Amino acid sequence: MGLVLFNTLAREKQPFTTLEEGVVRMYNCGPTVYNRQHIGNFRAFLFADVLRRWLEYLGYEVRQVMNITDVGHLLDEDAGEGEDRIEAQARREQLDPFEISRGYADTFFSDLERLGVQPALVYPRATDHIDEMVEMIEGLLEKGYAYESHGDVYYDVTKFERYGRLSGNRLEDLEAGARIAVREEKRHAADFALWKSDPHHLMKWNTRFGPDGFPGWHIECSAMARKHLGDRLDIHTGGEDNVFPHHECEIAQSEAFTGQPFATFWLHTKFLQVDGGKMSKSLGNVYTLDDVEERGFSIRALRFALVRGHYRQPLNFTWQVLADAASALESLDDLVLRLRRAVEGQGAADDDAAGAALVDEARATFEEGMNDDLNVSRALPALFGLRTHVLEGALGRDAARAALEFVERANGVLGVVQLEPEDLDDDVEASIRAREEARARKDWAEADRIRDELLAAGIVLEDGPEGVTWRRK
Repeated sequence: MGLVLFNTLAREKQPFTTLEEGVVRMYNCGPTVYNRQHIGNFRAFLFADVLRRWLEYLGYEVRQVMNITDVGHLLDEDAGEGEDRIEAQARREQLDPFEISRGYADTFFSDLERLGVQPALVYPRATDHIDEMVEMIEGLLEKGYAYESHGDVYYDVTKFERYGRLSGNRLEDLEAGARIAVREEKRHAADFALWKSDPHHLMKWNTRFGPDGFPGWHIECSAMARKHLGDRLDIHTGGEDNVFPHHECEIAQSEAFTGQPFATFWLHTKFLQVDGGKMSKSLGNVYTLDDVEERGFSIRALRFALVRGHYRQPLNFTWQVLADAASALESLDDLVLRLRRAVEGQGAADDDAAGAALVDEARATFEEGMNDDLNVSRALPALFGLRTHVLEGALGRDAARAALEFVERANGVLGVVQLEPEDLDDDVEASIRAREEARARKDWAEADRIRDELLAAGIVLEDGPEGVTWRRK
């Protein structure tokens, strides 16, 4: 089975195809850098990372672009009203808004690195693409899809027949259910701002629309995607909250401007819940990577917890879920250690034929799961099943070598397993030697004491016929 992906636009799984053979043009909606990103934000970014890694596993060249929204994101996105989030944060922190965006962007990149996310081809910033936005807005005005009103420019949704196709919204329902009265400068309640003018806005540019202008949120992504990937995309991703209005508006303005379909596949990640509900500052459950480490967990365990479930299914985060993920990672780390020992002949089977078949079966199971709309939860049993086989001594040395190569490739997609053995510090090595000396003189109490001391420090010792081995807990 080849790769199939659930396309939000089609509302069904579809076989994956590309505009250019062997090349994937992928745009991921990135962060609005007005605050520190929390673990819920990272679910969507990690999905994009795993998707990119899987496409590369399949042999594609992936041209991945993830934007940085550093201006124009209003607090009330649906209405296109309210204070810009970055400016609001700048007022709270009494800093220049450009300082706010730069600082939180740097923190975002640092967090991506801690999570093991592979860097995108480019991270375009909205403030660096004002000319491209103005070009698109002028084109939409010329084509009759936009209109100027009181110094602002709005997109006329009634002129785009396919408006609502992605989200399922109908214009008559949007008008009837508008949460605010239609502003006098807007022709329709659903019309959205392409360009705003406000002399009090802190971040503004002098264009042919006036000296005090700044872009609307939606036009930013259309302009940046077109600049770095061209008029058409293979994949566009984001969180489920991006479907409407953001992605719906992107489609309307991009397709009206170019006259071509904007993106072939639209993929959206479900929200992350915390303790069965939404994250809330008042509940104190808006967690960052630092919070995870302060609780004693590794960022690697967090990555695993966020990617192991299917991206289109709700995921509930609790500290117990993270503890379970950490425990499961121990098993996968142990799998690698045992495969390395089997390659060296420790605990390896004499017959390699049966083991080779088990490895082939594991590889097929993993690939079938990932090809089924990136179903990581369906793919993972292949790895845990291999651990069972190696524990049972079912793999010969050649099969273990093939299994290790497969696990390394699979981890190139998941990015969670400890592939290389860690070095022990001198004190730990001395303790292991002291325990061996205690066992040699049959001082079992001392040997047990040292073993318990090492376990408390996160070092697990395993005694076998070929001597003692260790792994980190």
